Amino acid sequence: MPDLHVVATIAAKPGSEETVRSALSALAAASRDEDGCISYELFESAQAAGTFVTVEVWTGQEALQAHMSAPHFTAAAGEFGAHLAGAPQIHTLTPVG
Repeated sequence: MPDLHVVATIAAKPGSEETVRSALSALAAASRDEDGCISYELFESAQAAGTFVTVEVWTGQEALQAHMSAPHFTAAAGEFGAHLAGAPQIHTLTPVG
C-alpha cells in the first residue's frame, strides 16, 4: 500500500495567530511520534501571516484516522478551534504521473 500524503491549511483569526501557532507546533511535535507517521511538517505562509499549512505523510488511511482521534489531536483542536477563521481545509493527495 502506498504512503498517504495529506496537506492541511489552517487559517487563524486576526489576533489569534500566536495561539494557533503554539497549538499547531505542539500538535506537530506529538504527531511525529505517532505510529504510522512518516513525516509531519508545519509551515506558515510567507504571503498570508496566520495561515498555517501541514504537509504530512502517513503509512495509510488507518494511521491518519488514528491520528485524528489521538488525544493530542483532539486537545489541540479544542485549544485552537475557536481561534480559527474557518474550518481547516484537509486534502488527501493522489499521485499524478
